[in-house]
Amino acid sequence: MGKIVVGIDGSDAAKDALRWALDEARLRSDEIVAVHAWESPPAMPEPGPAPGFDLVAILPEVEEAGERLAKTVVEEVVGDDSGVTVEPVAIQGPAASVLVEAARDAELLVVGSRGHGGFTALLLGSVSQQLAHHAPCPLLIHRERS
Repeated sequence: MGKIVVGIDGSDAAKDALRWALDEARLRSDEIVAVHAWESPPAMPEPGPAPGFDLVAILPEVEEAGERLAKTVVEEVVGDDSGVTVEPVAIQGPAASVLVEAARDAELLVVGSRGHGGFTALLLGSVSQQLAHHAPCPLLIHRERS
């Protein structure tokens, strides 16, 4: 039994990628690890946050929200009886780095493509593009059918 890592972020593209990975996992008798990468809120610039605001104190809440999102997406897409073991996880860090690390021992890495391209991709960066260069295993970028 192998492992398929799927990047999830709550988007329709990620949900479609997870659905595709479920079908593939059934064919391969693999399990799925559905990974939601999250980053801590940026530090407040000077003059700083309002008095009494503690950025470190809210990090557990942010982490918990990431874990809830991962579980919610998996429950929504997979349901109760998929016939495939799906483990939702939330890991702090930039999406591409987190997914590369999570896929170190995977048979396949799957991500959805939101279709941002051109100038938007230059401004925002592209997780798919980074993964195409650094994935430690085969990568499937799932695109929505038009």
